[in-house]
Amino acid sequence: MPAASGRVDPGVITLSVLDRSPTRRGGDAPRALRDTVAFAREIEALGYHRFWVSEHHSVPGVAGSAPTVLAAAVASATGRIRVGTGGVMLPNHRPLVVAEQFGVLEALFPGRIDMGLGRSVGFTGGVRQALGHEKDDADRFGDQVRELLGFLAGDQTAYPGVHAIPAEGLRVPAFLLATGAGARLAAELGLPLVIAPVRGEGPLLEAIEGYRSGFQPSAQASRPYVVVSTAIAVAETAERARRLLIPEAWSTVYSRTHGVFPPLSPVEEILAGPLSERDQERLDRALDGQIAGTPDEVGDRLAALVAKTGADEILVTTSTFDQAERLESYRGLAEVAGLRSLAAASWFLLGSRP
Repeated sequence: MPAASGRVDPGVITLSVLDRSPTRRGGDAPRALRDTVAFAREIEALGYHRFWVSEHHSVPGVAGSAPTVLAAAVASATGRIRVGTGGVMLPNHRPLVVAEQFGVLEALFPGRIDMGLGRSVGFTGGVRQALGHEKDDADRFGDQVRELLGFLAGDQTAYPGVHAIPAEGLRVPAFLLATGAGARLAAELGLPLVIAPVRGEGPLLEAIEGYRSGFQPSAQASRPYVVVSTAIAVAETAERARRLLIPEAWSTVYSRTHGVFPPLSPVEEILAGPLSERDQERLDRALDGQIAGTPDEVGDRLAALVAKTGADEILVTTSTFDQAERLESYRGLAEVAGLRSLAAASWFLLGSRP
């Protein structure tokens, strides 16, 4: 699908960004949140379509615990890009409150707000207890999504006379973050699907195929819409691009073996540290499913990913220790996809400069 070597036809794919607000060695959580807002302004200038933030609770290395609050800050600091959540973990909240929060966002920033919803609950028993929920609350996710959509549409019947003000009647696009059974729920409810290759390419393609075959048109979407989420790094050399992905990949590996997601560290420290053979295997495996390379290599791999999955949109999740290098990677990816030229044309039509 590349328009030319190292390019992806911008008419074929939409690129968006998810920022999890990771903390970095030497920084703190407040700084990470301010960095997210500043990064959103840069991403908007590069021409990306959406900017989403995430929800994590009691994770020392991730600052984003209140996604709708952070989304409000991002929307205030930007003017064009769509802003949303990737996602609000619905089992942690009452659907009425979530509907109200997104109603406020949509009322303040009309036509720019997305509602990404996930089914995860607190990572540990202590966090779940503090949130007032249990692990099996995630089993009610489908009912919670239906209730939430009912509040937005104004046709919920579980609570007669209760209205989600100012959300009722507003158009807030809903997306379901899911794999496996969750993809089937997205199909049943007629919602766009956001999915990542966390279990490998085979299960990813199987889930997408099941979603498309079982999709039921709804007021939210008339046809299947697939957003594939993955990390992508672009640099002058393949090795340099791969190094950009190591800090977050290592923090993920560390979290799975120690139960704590640590702040991102410089790649030099990680590679210089005492990595066991097992740790090296885990790190390599974490990097295998991600896309890294020169502009030409990334253009080809991105086109191949779109061809295999039929993705309508790619949600880029790349983070790294060095903020300047991360921005340069996103700038390179924007050039691969022709986003900067599209953004410049858009701003020109609006009478502004990119």
